[in-house]
Amino acid sequence: MARLLPVIAVLAAWLYAMVDCAMADRAAVRGGLPKAAWFLITVLPALGTVLWFIFGRPRRAAPPNAGGNRGGRRPVAPDDDPDFLRGL
Repeated sequence: MARLLPVIAVLAAWLYAMVDCAMADRAAVRGGLPKAAWFLITVLPALGTVLWFIFGRPRRAAPPNAGGNRGGRRPVAPDDDPDFLRGL
């Protein structure tokens, strides 16, 4: 069983990389290669998976509040809302 675990882990990562590559936005794929080329690279189980995750996978968008500004977001609780507190 211990010998089978690394094989299962590589196969799971390979399958995830292929599905991730297939579902990635064509314009967001990095690495200077088209999405079809990245999909062919991910056919290589270990090497293709590592290359996809390091060089080809699109970066996640920054969270909406990454800059620390409120950005128009309303407070969650009433006691955090300055307008509510002014009305008390």
